[in-house]
Amino acid sequence: MSSRPLQNSDYSPNSTHTAVDVVLDTAYQNINASEWAELFATASQSKVKEFIADMFAGKHVNQSEDRPALHSALRNLSKSPVLVDGQDVMPAVSEVWQRIDALCNKWVGVTDVIHIGIGGSDFGPRLAIEALAHVPGIESRGMRMHFLANIDTAELARILARAQPNSTRVIIVSKSFTTLETTMNAKAVVAWLQNSGCTKGQIARSLFAVTANIPAAKDFGIEEENIYPFWDWVGGRYSVWSAVGLPIALQYGFKTFQDFLAGAHAMDLHFKNAPLEENLPVIMALTLLYQQEKNKVKAYAVIPYADALDWFPKWLQQLDMESNGKSVDRDGKPVKHSSPIVFGSAGSNAQHSYFQLLHQGTEIIPIDFIAVREPMSDRPEAVAHHRILLSNCLAQAQALANGKDDANPNNVYPGKRPSNLLLLPELNAFYLGTLLALYENRAATLGALWNINSFDQPGVEYGKVLAKPIEQALASNQADIAASDNIDAVTAARINFLNAKN
Repeated sequence: MSSRPLQNSDYSPNSTHTAVDVVLDTAYQNINASEWAELFATASQSKVKEFIADMFAGKHVNQSEDRPALHSALRNLSKSPVLVDGQDVMPAVSEVWQRIDALCNKWVGVTDVIHIGIGGSDFGPRLAIEALAHVPGIESRGMRMHFLANIDTAELARILARAQPNSTRVIIVSKSFTTLETTMNAKAVVAWLQNSGCTKGQIARSLFAVTANIPAAKDFGIEEENIYPFWDWVGGRYSVWSAVGLPIALQYGFKTFQDFLAGAHAMDLHFKNAPLEENLPVIMALTLLYQQEKNKVKAYAVIPYADALDWFPKWLQQLDMESNGKSVDRDGKPVKHSSPIVFGSAGSNAQHSYFQLLHQGTEIIPIDFIAVREPMSDRPEAVAHHRILLSNCLAQAQALANGKDDANPNNVYPGKRPSNLLLLPELNAFYLGTLLALYENRAATLGALWNINSFDQPGVEYGKVLAKPIEQALASNQADIAASDNIDAVTAARINFLNAKN
Protein backbone atom coordinates (compact mmCIF):
# COMPACT_ATOMS: atom_id res chain seq x y z
CA MET A 1 0.00 0.00 0.00
CA SER A 2 1.34 3.45 -0.91
CA SER A 3 0.08 6.96 -1.52
CA ARG A 4 0.90 9.19 -4.45
CA PRO A 5 1.45 12.72 -3.10
CA LEU A 6 1.64 15.55 -5.56
CA GLN A 7 5.14 16.65 -6.38
CA ASN A 8 6.26 20.27 -6.31
CA SER A 9 6.52 20.18 -10.11
CA ASP A 10 2.83 19.26 -10.37
CA TYR A 11 1.51 22.71 -9.57
CA SER A 12 2.48 26.34 -9.51
CA PRO A 13 4.27 27.33 -6.28
CA ASN A 14 2.14 30.51 -6.31
CA SER A 15 -1.05 28.61 -5.58
CA THR A 16 -2.35 30.82 -2.77
CA HIS A 17 -4.03 34.17 -3.42
CA THR A 18 -5.81 36.54 -1.06
CA ALA A 19 -8.36 39.30 -1.61
CA VAL A 20 -10.61 40.98 0.96
CA ASP A 21 -9.10 38.55 3.53
CA VAL A 22 -10.51 35.61 1.57
CA VAL A 23 -7.87 33.00 0.72
CA LEU A 24 -8.00 30.94 -2.47
CA ASP A 25 -5.68 27.92 -2.68
CA THR A 26 -5.50 26.21 -6.08
CA ALA A 27 -2.65 23.80 -5.22
CA TYR A 28 -4.77 20.70 -5.87
CA GLN A 29 -5.78 21.83 -9.36
CA ASN A 30 -2.55 20.20 -10.61
CA ILE A 31 -1.79 23.17 -12.87
CA ASN A 32 1.91 23.88 -13.35
CA ALA A 33 3.53 27.26 -13.88
CA SER A 34 3.71 27.03 -17.67
CA GLU A 35 0.06 25.98 -17.84
CA TRP A 36 -0.91 28.95 -15.68
CA ALA A 37 0.96 31.20 -18.10
CA GLU A 38 -1.05 29.74 -20.97
CA LEU A 39 -4.30 30.23 -19.06
CA PHE A 40 -3.58 33.89 -18.37
CA ALA A 41 -2.64 34.32 -22.03
CA THR A 42 -6.04 32.83 -22.93
CA ALA A 43 -7.73 35.32 -20.60
CA SER A 44 -5.87 38.16 -22.30
CA GLN A 45 -6.77 36.88 -25.76
CA SER A 46 -10.41 36.61 -24.64
CA LYS A 47 -10.22 40.26 -23.58
CA VAL A 48 -11.34 39.48 -20.04
CA LYS A 49 -9.81 42.67 -18.67
CA GLU A 50 -11.62 44.75 -21.29
CA PHE A 51 -14.88 42.92 -20.56
CA ILE A 52 -14.56 43.69 -16.85
CA ALA A 53 -13.98 47.37 -17.62
CA ASP A 54 -16.96 47.47 -19.98
CA MET A 55 -19.25 45.82 -17.42
CA PHE A 56 -18.40 48.28 -14.66
CA ALA A 57 -18.60 51.20 -17.11
CA GLY A 58 -22.24 50.40 -17.86
CA LYS A 59 -21.74 49.30 -21.44
CA HIS A 60 -24.43 47.06 -22.92
CA VAL A 61 -22.68 43.75 -22.21
CA ASN A 62 -26.10 42.04 -22.24
CA GLN A 63 -26.22 42.24 -26.00
CA SER A 64 -29.35 40.20 -26.68
CA GLU A 65 -31.45 42.46 -24.44
CA ASP A 66 -29.41 45.59 -25.27
CA ARG A 67 -28.79 46.39 -21.59
CA PRO A 68 -25.95 46.90 -19.15
CA ALA A 69 -25.38 44.39 -16.35
CA LEU A 70 -24.78 46.76 -13.47
CA HIS A 71 -25.70 44.85 -10.33
CA SER A 72 -22.38 46.14 -8.98
CA ALA A 73 -23.96 49.61 -8.77
CA LEU A 74 -26.44 48.29 -6.20
CA ARG A 75 -23.58 47.73 -3.73
CA ASN A 76 -21.49 50.75 -4.71
CA LEU A 77 -21.35 52.23 -1.21
CA SER A 78 -18.80 54.82 -2.35
CA LYS A 79 -21.65 56.36 -4.37
CA SER A 80 -19.15 57.24 -7.10
CA PRO A 81 -21.06 57.93 -10.33
CA VAL A 82 -22.21 54.94 -12.35
CA LEU A 83 -23.56 55.89 -15.75
CA VAL A 84 -26.27 54.07 -17.68
CA ASP A 85 -26.65 55.64 -21.10
CA GLY A 86 -25.14 58.83 -19.76
CA GLN A 87 -27.25 59.10 -16.59
CA ASP A 88 -25.86 58.53 -13.11
CA VAL A 89 -27.95 55.81 -11.41
CA MET A 90 -26.46 56.23 -7.95
CA PRO A 91 -28.94 58.88 -6.71
CA ALA A 92 -31.82 56.46 -7.40
CA VAL A 93 -29.94 53.57 -5.75
CA SER A 94 -29.15 55.74 -2.71
CA GLU A 95 -32.79 56.76 -2.40
CA VAL A 96 -33.80 53.09 -2.16
CA TRP A 97 -31.18 52.58 0.58
CA GLN A 98 -32.68 55.48 2.53
CA ARG A 99 -36.20 54.09 2.13
CA ILE A 100 -35.11 50.63 3.30
CA ASP A 101 -33.43 52.18 6.35
CA ALA A 102 -36.57 54.18 7.14
CA LEU A 103 -38.81 51.11 6.78
CA CYS A 104 -36.64 49.15 9.20
CA ASN A 105 -37.32 51.85 11.80
CA LYS A 106 -41.07 51.93 11.14
CA TRP A 107 -42.03 48.29 11.55
CA VAL A 108 -43.17 47.76 15.13
CA GLY A 109 -45.18 44.79 16.32
CA VAL A 110 -44.72 42.80 13.11
CA THR A 111 -44.64 39.07 13.86
CA ASP A 112 -44.45 37.61 10.35
CA VAL A 113 -43.11 38.65 6.96
CA ILE A 114 -44.14 36.66 3.88
CA HIS A 115 -41.68 37.20 1.04
CA ILE A 116 -43.27 36.08 -2.24
CA GLY A 117 -40.96 35.57 -5.21
CA ILE A 118 -39.32 32.81 -7.23
CA GLY A 119 -35.91 32.23 -8.79
CA GLY A 120 -33.67 35.26 -8.39
CA SER A 121 -36.35 36.95 -6.30
CA ASP A 122 -36.12 34.12 -3.78
CA PHE A 123 -32.74 32.38 -3.72
CA GLY A 124 -30.55 35.32 -2.69
CA PRO A 125 -32.61 36.67 0.21
CA ARG A 126 -33.44 33.15 1.41
CA LEU A 127 -29.74 32.19 1.41
CA ALA A 128 -28.79 35.34 3.31
CA ILE A 129 -31.51 34.94 5.93
CA GLU A 130 -30.56 31.31 6.51
CA ALA A 131 -26.81 31.97 6.60
CA LEU A 132 -26.90 34.98 8.90
CA ALA A 133 -29.21 33.23 11.35
CA HIS A 134 -26.12 31.23 12.40
CA VAL A 135 -24.02 34.29 13.28
CA PRO A 136 -23.51 34.18 17.06
CA GLY A 137 -25.32 37.02 18.80
CA ILE A 138 -27.02 38.43 15.70
CA GLU A 139 -30.25 40.29 16.48
CA SER A 140 -33.25 38.96 14.53
CA ARG A 141 -35.73 41.64 15.62
CA GLY A 142 -38.28 39.02 16.70
CA MET A 143 -39.92 38.47 13.29
CA ARG A 144 -40.55 35.20 11.48
CA MET A 145 -39.42 35.43 7.87
CA HIS A 146 -41.31 33.14 5.48
CA PHE A 147 -40.34 32.53 1.85
CA LEU A 148 -43.13 31.58 -0.54
CA ALA A 149 -41.93 30.56 -4.00
CA ASN A 150 -43.49 27.30 -5.16
CA ILE A 151 -46.90 27.28 -6.82
CA ASP A 152 -47.52 24.04 -4.90
CA THR A 153 -49.98 25.07 -2.18
CA ALA A 154 -48.17 22.88 0.37
CA GLU A 155 -45.67 25.69 0.92
CA LEU A 156 -48.47 28.27 1.11
CA ALA A 157 -50.44 26.19 3.61
CA ARG A 158 -47.43 25.66 5.85
CA ILE A 159 -46.71 29.40 6.01
CA LEU A 160 -50.31 30.51 6.57
CA ALA A 161 -50.75 27.97 9.35
CA ARG A 162 -48.02 29.79 11.32
CA ALA A 163 -48.46 33.45 10.39
CA GLN A 164 -50.63 35.86 12.37
CA PRO A 165 -52.71 37.85 9.83
CA ASN A 166 -53.15 41.05 11.85
CA SER A 167 -49.40 41.44 12.35
CA THR A 168 -48.17 40.06 9.01
CA ARG A 169 -46.49 42.06 6.25
CA VAL A 170 -46.27 40.78 2.67
CA ILE A 171 -43.47 41.58 0.22
CA ILE A 172 -44.24 40.69 -3.41
CA VAL A 173 -41.05 40.50 -5.48
CA SER A 174 -41.11 40.26 -9.25
CA LYS A 175 -39.07 42.22 -11.75
CA SER A 176 -41.87 42.13 -14.32
CA PHE A 177 -44.71 41.75 -11.80
CA THR A 178 -46.19 39.20 -14.19
CA THR A 179 -44.47 36.02 -12.93
CA LEU A 180 -47.26 33.46 -12.72
CA GLU A 181 -46.20 31.70 -9.52
CA THR A 182 -45.64 34.99 -7.71
CA THR A 183 -48.88 36.69 -8.71
CA MET A 184 -51.00 33.62 -7.93
CA ASN A 185 -49.36 33.18 -4.52
CA ALA A 186 -49.81 36.91 -3.82
CA LYS A 187 -53.52 36.72 -4.62
CA ALA A 188 -53.85 33.70 -2.33
CA VAL A 189 -52.19 35.54 0.57
CA VAL A 190 -54.40 38.61 0.04
CA ALA A 191 -57.45 36.32 0.08
CA TRP A 192 -56.18 34.82 3.36
CA LEU A 193 -55.86 38.30 4.88
CA GLN A 194 -59.41 39.12 3.76
CA ASN A 195 -60.82 35.87 5.08
CA SER A 196 -59.02 36.45 8.38
CA GLY A 197 -61.00 39.65 8.95
CA CYS A 198 -58.39 42.23 7.94
CA THR A 199 -59.94 45.45 6.64
CA LYS A 200 -59.18 46.93 3.24
CA GLY A 201 -57.02 49.59 4.90
CA GLN A 202 -55.10 47.02 6.93
CA ILE A 203 -54.40 44.97 3.83
CA ALA A 204 -53.20 48.02 1.90
CA ARG A 205 -50.79 48.88 4.71
CA SER A 206 -49.56 45.27 4.81
CA LEU A 207 -48.64 44.91 1.13
CA PHE A 208 -45.25 45.89 -0.30
CA ALA A 209 -43.72 45.33 -3.72
CA VAL A 210 -40.22 45.17 -5.18
CA THR A 211 -40.36 45.47 -8.96
CA ALA A 212 -39.19 47.16 -12.13
CA ASN A 213 -42.84 47.40 -13.26
CA ILE A 214 -44.31 49.99 -10.91
CA PRO A 215 -47.60 50.45 -12.87
CA ALA A 216 -48.36 46.73 -12.57
CA ALA A 217 -47.75 46.82 -8.81
CA LYS A 218 -50.15 49.76 -8.50
CA ASP A 219 -52.75 47.90 -10.55
CA PHE A 220 -52.44 45.01 -8.11
CA GLY A 221 -53.48 47.39 -5.35
CA ILE A 222 -50.17 48.26 -3.73
CA GLU A 223 -49.79 51.83 -2.55
CA GLU A 224 -47.04 53.79 -4.27
CA GLU A 225 -45.14 54.52 -1.05
CA ASN A 226 -44.91 50.75 -0.49
CA ILE A 227 -43.31 50.04 -3.89
CA TYR A 228 -39.51 49.69 -4.02
CA PRO A 229 -38.02 49.83 -7.51
CA PHE A 230 -35.17 48.07 -9.19
CA TRP A 231 -34.17 48.42 -12.79
CA ASP A 232 -33.96 46.56 -16.07
CA TRP A 233 -30.15 46.65 -15.92
CA VAL A 234 -30.33 44.27 -12.94
CA GLY A 235 -30.80 40.59 -13.74
CA GLY A 236 -33.07 38.69 -11.37
CA ARG A 237 -30.35 36.28 -10.24
CA TYR A 238 -28.08 39.26 -9.49
CA SER A 239 -30.74 41.26 -7.63
CA VAL A 240 -30.29 40.41 -3.93
CA TRP A 241 -28.25 43.62 -3.59
CA SER A 242 -31.31 45.71 -4.51
CA ALA A 243 -34.55 46.06 -2.56
CA VAL A 244 -34.98 42.36 -3.32
CA GLY A 245 -32.71 41.99 -0.29
CA LEU A 246 -35.21 43.89 1.87
CA PRO A 247 -35.77 40.84 4.16
CA ILE A 248 -32.09 40.99 5.20
CA ALA A 249 -32.48 44.55 6.46
CA LEU A 250 -35.85 43.91 8.05
CA GLN A 251 -34.70 40.76 9.84
CA TYR A 252 -31.23 41.80 10.95
CA GLY A 253 -31.21 45.60 10.68
CA PHE A 254 -30.09 48.03 8.00
CA LYS A 255 -26.49 48.04 9.28
CA THR A 256 -26.27 44.29 8.58
CA PHE A 257 -27.61 44.88 5.06
CA GLN A 258 -24.99 47.60 4.57
CA ASP A 259 -22.27 45.20 5.72
CA PHE A 260 -23.54 42.65 3.19
CA LEU A 261 -23.28 45.26 0.42
CA ALA A 262 -19.87 46.40 1.67
CA GLY A 263 -18.40 42.91 1.40
CA ALA A 264 -19.63 42.58 -2.17
CA HIS A 265 -18.39 46.06 -3.06
CA ALA A 266 -14.93 45.21 -1.73
CA MET A 267 -14.79 42.11 -3.94
CA ASP A 268 -16.00 44.19 -6.91
CA LEU A 269 -13.13 46.63 -6.43
CA HIS A 270 -10.67 43.74 -6.35
CA PHE A 271 -12.23 42.20 -9.49
CA LYS A 272 -12.18 45.53 -11.29
CA ASN A 273 -8.64 46.58 -10.37
CA ALA A 274 -6.49 43.51 -9.68
CA PRO A 275 -4.21 42.13 -12.41
CA LEU A 276 -5.46 38.92 -14.00
CA GLU A 277 -2.70 36.93 -12.27
CA GLU A 278 -3.92 38.06 -8.83
CA ASN A 279 -7.64 38.26 -9.53
CA LEU A 280 -9.61 35.69 -7.51
CA PRO A 281 -12.72 35.48 -9.74
CA VAL A 282 -10.50 35.21 -12.83
CA ILE A 283 -8.26 32.55 -11.29
CA MET A 284 -11.28 30.49 -10.23
CA ALA A 285 -12.75 30.76 -13.73
CA LEU A 286 -9.49 29.65 -15.28
CA THR A 287 -9.26 26.57 -13.06
CA LEU A 288 -12.64 25.42 -14.34
CA LEU A 289 -11.69 26.16 -17.95
CA TYR A 290 -8.48 24.16 -17.47
CA GLN A 291 -10.37 21.14 -16.15
CA GLN A 292 -12.84 21.36 -19.03
CA GLU A 293 -9.96 21.33 -21.51
CA LYS A 294 -7.92 18.64 -19.74
CA ASN A 295 -10.55 16.34 -18.27
CA LYS A 296 -13.67 17.26 -20.26
CA VAL A 297 -15.56 17.82 -17.02
CA LYS A 298 -19.34 18.14 -17.26
CA ALA A 299 -20.09 18.86 -13.58
CA TYR A 300 -18.53 20.43 -10.55
CA ALA A 301 -19.40 20.41 -6.86
CA VAL A 302 -19.32 23.18 -4.29
CA ILE A 303 -19.06 21.95 -0.71
CA PRO A 304 -19.26 24.58 2.03
CA TYR A 305 -18.00 23.17 5.32
CA ALA A 306 -20.46 25.41 7.14
CA ASP A 307 -24.05 24.41 7.84
CA ALA A 308 -25.00 28.07 7.51
CA LEU A 309 -24.16 27.89 3.80
CA ASP A 310 -26.31 24.85 2.98
CA TRP A 311 -28.42 27.05 0.68
CA PHE A 312 -25.34 28.38 -1.13
CA PRO A 313 -25.15 25.58 -3.75
CA LYS A 314 -28.83 26.13 -4.64
CA TRP A 315 -28.19 29.84 -5.16
CA LEU A 316 -25.10 28.99 -7.21
CA GLN A 317 -26.99 26.54 -9.41
CA GLN A 318 -29.16 29.37 -10.71
CA LEU A 319 -26.26 31.80 -10.99
CA ASP A 320 -24.08 29.47 -13.06
CA MET A 321 -26.52 27.37 -15.04
CA GLU A 322 -29.00 30.13 -15.87
CA SER A 323 -26.19 32.55 -16.73
CA ASN A 324 -23.93 30.26 -18.73
CA GLY A 325 -26.01 27.22 -19.67
CA LYS A 326 -25.95 28.08 -23.37
CA SER A 327 -25.25 26.16 -26.57
CA VAL A 328 -24.44 29.20 -28.73
CA ASP A 329 -22.14 32.13 -28.12
CA ARG A 330 -22.69 35.88 -28.46
CA ASP A 331 -22.30 35.53 -32.22
CA GLY A 332 -24.83 32.69 -32.52
CA LYS A 333 -22.15 30.07 -33.12
CA PRO A 334 -21.96 26.71 -31.28
CA VAL A 335 -19.86 26.87 -28.11
CA LYS A 336 -17.04 24.55 -27.15
CA HIS A 337 -17.71 24.94 -23.42
CA SER A 338 -20.51 26.26 -21.25
CA SER A 339 -21.64 25.84 -17.65
CA PRO A 340 -21.15 22.40 -16.15
CA ILE A 341 -23.86 20.94 -13.94
CA VAL A 342 -23.55 22.45 -10.45
CA PHE A 343 -24.40 20.55 -7.30
CA GLY A 344 -23.42 20.45 -3.66
CA SER A 345 -24.45 20.65 -0.04
CA ALA A 346 -22.94 21.33 3.34
CA GLY A 347 -19.96 19.29 4.49
CA SER A 348 -19.43 17.05 6.28
CA ASN A 349 -22.98 15.81 5.51
CA ALA A 350 -22.02 15.60 1.83
CA GLN A 351 -19.30 13.06 2.63
CA HIS A 352 -22.04 10.61 3.61
CA SER A 353 -23.97 11.19 0.37
CA TYR A 354 -22.11 11.45 -2.96
CA PHE A 355 -18.41 11.56 -2.04
CA GLN A 356 -18.14 7.87 -3.00
CA LEU A 357 -18.68 8.98 -6.60
CA LEU A 358 -16.26 11.89 -6.25
CA HIS A 359 -13.48 9.60 -5.02
CA GLN A 360 -13.96 6.45 -7.09
CA GLY A 361 -16.46 7.24 -9.83
CA THR A 362 -15.49 7.24 -13.50
CA GLU A 363 -16.07 10.97 -13.94
CA ILE A 364 -13.63 13.62 -12.73
CA ILE A 365 -15.67 16.27 -10.92
CA PRO A 366 -13.81 19.36 -9.66
CA ILE A 367 -14.77 20.66 -6.23
CA ASP A 368 -14.77 24.03 -4.54
CA PHE A 369 -14.26 23.44 -0.84
CA ILE A 370 -15.37 26.44 1.23
CA ALA A 371 -14.27 26.66 4.85
CA VAL A 372 -14.54 29.26 7.61
CA ARG A 373 -11.77 29.85 10.14
CA GLU A 374 -14.05 30.64 13.07
CA PRO A 375 -16.82 28.42 14.50
CA MET A 376 -20.38 29.42 13.73
CA SER A 377 -21.64 29.13 17.27
CA ASP A 378 -20.64 30.13 20.77
CA ARG A 379 -21.46 26.73 22.23
CA PRO A 380 -18.84 25.31 24.64
CA GLU A 381 -18.25 22.46 22.15
CA ALA A 382 -17.78 24.83 19.23
CA VAL A 383 -13.97 24.87 19.07
CA ALA A 384 -13.59 21.08 19.23
CA HIS A 385 -16.40 20.48 16.73
CA HIS A 386 -15.04 23.10 14.34
CA ARG A 387 -11.57 21.54 14.44
CA ILE A 388 -13.08 18.22 13.34
CA LEU A 389 -15.09 19.99 10.63
CA LEU A 390 -11.96 21.65 9.21
CA SER A 391 -9.94 18.45 9.44
CA ASN A 392 -12.58 16.66 7.36
CA CYS A 393 -12.48 19.42 4.75
CA LEU A 394 -8.69 19.30 4.44
CA ALA A 395 -8.58 15.49 4.52
CA GLN A 396 -11.14 15.09 1.73
CA ALA A 397 -9.24 17.51 -0.51
CA GLN A 398 -5.98 15.65 0.17
CA ALA A 399 -7.49 12.23 -0.44
CA LEU A 400 -9.10 13.33 -3.69
CA ALA A 401 -5.84 14.85 -4.93
CA ASN A 402 -3.35 12.17 -3.90
CA GLY A 403 -5.36 8.98 -4.12
CA LYS A 404 -4.20 5.63 -2.68
CA ASP A 405 -2.88 2.37 -4.14
CA ASP A 406 -4.01 -0.97 -2.77
CA ALA A 407 -3.72 -4.63 -3.69
CA ASN A 408 -7.50 -4.81 -3.55
CA PRO A 409 -8.90 -2.88 -6.56
CA ASN A 410 -11.99 -1.99 -4.52
CA ASN A 411 -9.78 0.06 -2.19
CA VAL A 412 -7.89 1.98 -4.86
CA TYR A 413 -8.43 5.74 -5.00
CA PRO A 414 -7.34 7.08 -8.41
CA GLY A 415 -6.45 10.57 -7.12
CA LYS A 416 -5.76 13.55 -9.36
CA ARG A 417 -9.26 14.81 -8.52
CA PRO A 418 -8.95 18.63 -8.64
CA SER A 419 -10.24 21.08 -6.06
CA ASN A 420 -10.01 24.65 -4.84
CA LEU A 421 -10.01 25.69 -1.22
CA LEU A 422 -11.71 28.97 -0.31
CA LEU A 423 -11.10 30.07 3.26
CA LEU A 424 -13.21 32.83 4.82
CA PRO A 425 -11.96 34.52 8.02
CA GLU A 426 -15.45 34.26 9.51
CA LEU A 427 -19.01 34.09 8.26
CA ASN A 428 -20.90 37.32 8.81
CA ALA A 429 -22.81 39.69 6.55
CA PHE A 430 -19.63 41.25 5.14
CA TYR A 431 -17.99 37.98 4.15
CA LEU A 432 -21.26 36.50 2.91
CA GLY A 433 -21.47 39.47 0.53
CA THR A 434 -17.85 38.94 -0.46
CA LEU A 435 -18.45 35.25 -1.22
CA LEU A 436 -21.54 35.87 -3.37
CA ALA A 437 -19.84 38.65 -5.33
CA LEU A 438 -16.79 36.44 -5.89
CA TYR A 439 -18.94 33.81 -7.60
CA GLU A 440 -20.99 36.40 -9.51
CA ASN A 441 -17.80 37.85 -10.92
CA ARG A 442 -16.44 34.38 -11.67
CA ALA A 443 -19.63 33.61 -13.65
CA ALA A 444 -19.15 36.80 -15.66
CA THR A 445 -15.51 35.91 -16.30
CA LEU A 446 -16.47 32.46 -17.54
CA GLY A 447 -18.95 34.12 -19.89
CA ALA A 448 -16.13 36.23 -21.29
CA LEU A 449 -13.84 33.21 -21.66
CA TRP A 450 -16.55 31.18 -23.43
CA ASN A 451 -17.88 34.21 -25.38
CA ILE A 452 -21.31 33.62 -23.79
CA ASN A 453 -23.84 36.25 -22.73
CA SER A 454 -24.11 35.59 -18.99
CA PHE A 455 -27.00 38.00 -18.49
CA ASP A 456 -29.93 36.63 -20.49
CA GLN A 457 -31.91 33.41 -20.09
CA PRO A 458 -34.04 32.75 -23.18
CA GLY A 459 -34.12 29.01 -22.52
CA VAL A 460 -36.51 29.31 -19.58
CA GLU A 461 -39.26 30.98 -21.62
CA TYR A 462 -40.39 28.27 -24.03
CA GLY A 463 -41.76 25.97 -21.34
CA LYS A 464 -43.75 28.87 -19.87
CA VAL A 465 -45.38 29.47 -23.26
CA LEU A 466 -46.33 25.81 -23.63
CA ALA A 467 -47.72 25.65 -20.07
CA LYS A 468 -50.62 27.99 -20.94
CA PRO A 469 -52.48 25.78 -23.45
CA ILE A 470 -51.72 22.73 -21.31
CA GLU A 471 -53.24 24.41 -18.25
CA GLN A 472 -56.32 25.31 -20.30
CA ALA A 473 -56.64 21.71 -21.41
CA LEU A 474 -56.36 20.48 -17.83
CA ALA A 475 -58.96 23.04 -16.72
CA SER A 476 -61.40 21.72 -19.34
CA ASN A 477 -61.60 18.37 -17.51
CA GLN A 478 -62.00 16.73 -20.93
CA ALA A 479 -60.38 13.32 -21.44
CA ASP A 480 -60.39 13.53 -25.24
CA ILE A 481 -57.75 16.22 -25.86
CA ALA A 482 -56.14 15.78 -29.28
CA ALA A 483 -52.61 16.62 -30.28
CA SER A 484 -52.12 20.14 -31.70
CA ASP A 485 -49.40 22.62 -32.54
CA ASN A 486 -48.85 23.36 -28.84
CA ILE A 487 -49.61 19.94 -27.33
CA ASP A 488 -47.92 16.87 -28.78
CA ALA A 489 -49.34 13.36 -28.69
CA VAL A 490 -47.48 12.27 -25.56
CA THR A 491 -48.57 15.32 -23.57
CA ALA A 492 -52.15 15.00 -24.86
CA ALA A 493 -52.25 11.42 -23.58
CA ARG A 494 -50.96 12.54 -20.20
CA ILE A 495 -53.56 15.31 -20.00
CA ASN A 496 -56.30 12.83 -20.86
CA PHE A 497 -55.08 10.45 -18.17
CA LEU A 498 -55.13 13.24 -15.57
CA ASN A 499 -58.53 14.53 -16.67
CA ALA A 500 -59.99 11.03 -16.61
CA LYS A 501 -59.21 10.92 -12.89
CA ASN A 502 -61.30 14.04 -12.18
